[in-house]
Amino acid sequence: MNNSFKNQSINNSKSEKLDWSLIQAEMKNKLGLEIYESWLKKINFVEEFSNYILLSVPTRFIRDWITSRYLDQILQSIKNYKKEIIRIEFKIIETKKNENSENNFQPFEKNNENVSFIKDSFLQYNRIDPNKRFENFITGSSNKLAYEASLKVSENVSHYNPLYIYGGVGMGKTHLLNSIGFELKKSNKVMFISAERFMYQFVKSIKANEMVKFKEYFRNTDILLIDDIQFMNGKEAMQEEFFHTFNALLDKGSQIIVSADRAPNKLSRIQERIKSRFSGGLVVDIQKPDHELRKKIVENKIEELNNLYPDQIKISNDIKDFISNEITASVRELVGAINRTISFSRIYNKMPNLSETKIVLKDLLNLAENKVTIDLIQTLVCKFFKISKNEMLSSRRSRYLVRPRQTAIYLTKILTSKSLPEIGREFSNRDHTTIIHSVKTIEKLKEKDPEMVDNINKLKNQILYNKENEI
Repeated sequence: MNNSFKNQSINNSKSEKLDWSLIQAEMKNKLGLEIYESWLKKINFVEEFSNYILLSVPTRFIRDWITSRYLDQILQSIKNYKKEIIRIEFKIIETKKNENSENNFQPFEKNNENVSFIKDSFLQYNRIDPNKRFENFITGSSNKLAYEASLKVSENVSHYNPLYIYGGVGMGKTHLLNSIGFELKKSNKVMFISAERFMYQFVKSIKANEMVKFKEYFRNTDILLIDDIQFMNGKEAMQEEFFHTFNALLDKGSQIIVSADRAPNKLSRIQERIKSRFSGGLVVDIQKPDHELRKKIVENKIEELNNLYPDQIKISNDIKDFISNEITASVRELVGAINRTISFSRIYNKMPNLSETKIVLKDLLNLAENKVTIDLIQTLVCKFFKISKNEMLSSRRSRYLVRPRQTAIYLTKILTSKSLPEIGREFSNRDHTTIIHSVKTIEKLKEKDPEMVDNINKLKNQILYNKENEI
């Protein structure tokens, strides 16, 4: 797809007018279908000038939202096609309301799933994910209480009301909300929506003068699940409506489940009465996964992949232990680390060794990457080959010095973001062609010399993961 974009970009640069459909296609590819459908789809091309373009959107709210979050990415995509465009201007052009359009609120669908969702061209609302259930939520001491509370709510509606689950990014909050919705949708009307989507629908209803429908829609539900409630901060009018919706649902015995990235009393720019309502129910947190839970997650994920690709996934115990020990930030990063390792094996048709795994996962590991300097590489290479740094950086071409020098240059090239001239300067002002020659020499040696491969792997391991280089 990227090649086609580049080809189209070249062709388009020769044309007089910018092809807005190409920009839209690229933004959909870059930012994802959900963001595109929710916000970017309603941008229309109006006119192109010498160094800027004029676009239109239906409302000021949409303009402000796009400007604050996506303007830089849109402009960058445009500049890939026409470098002379340096800014974007927006014009508000309201679209005529079509009474029969799918933008109108629809009643709850009477289908087997009983899950309500908004029929909206902006808001391609996703149904509850059947892959996120209680059965595949892995529990440990860090998330046991949140799991048990969620399970209790799914068995006995209004047992804990509201249920407020909080924790960091990627800890499993959305999984638990999805699991509750999956269980309760069998016999209840379930609304599962993010705070951001709630906000968008609220503003859209005000613009369309349809607040009565909005109130009826969100208050005609048995179960309301709202994800990432912290995004409601500072939106006073929306908080007012949410407060009344919240009370109306509690009065009629509906169950409310809320997730956030912090405790109720830590929410910023949220009305005190809303925080008080949240605190009046059951508040549970999900903490970072401990080692035992991380190990269970790694084993479970690998078992899942083994079922999908029998006899293809063989990860050594060393790598399993390494991932369990070192990827500590969140469950999401842990699963991502496993997927990366598996992807490496499928691309290169072999499982990575421990050193290669550290390279693949280096941005996830608890390493001070900024300490991987050329000086560190030179020092460790000299120590490994038992030569002095002065000898390695000298102009002497003795064989026992050339190979370590080439090895240090090669490792600098693959482990840092330095340019060829920068690397050359750090190796006694050598020309960039010498740097290229050294890199190619080591790459050729690796293809036929197992000892060279072993040396490179050992050095990578020392450089990226040594005691002096840990945080």
